[in-house]
Amino acid sequence: MQKFAILIGLAALLATGYASAATMTSGRPSAVLNKRDCKAVWKAAVGGGEYLTRQNAARYIVNFKLADGADQDGLITKREFKKACSKGLVKGTVIRGN
Repeated sequence: MQKFAILIGLAALLATGYASAATMTSGRPSAVLNKRDCKAVWKAAVGGGEYLTRQNAARYIVNFKLADGADQDGLITKREFKKACSKGLVKGTVIRGN
């Protein structure tokens, strides 16, 4: 019976550890933008540019390090931006005309 209680306790500990690892405390993801909104925010963020710099990203990116991708070059490309959108790492309010 004691082994069973230890096993249950360990399972609960692992489950809560996994749940806390899945949620971020710093740079927490927001709502996932749809493709149309993501495209609109990208256009607002970079205009006609090819990438979003760290200096200009604070208004649009929740967690720059996660959004920057594997290369960690300090620039967010359109591909990296789209991935960040799908992960809830892009924030922005899109205003549409009627």
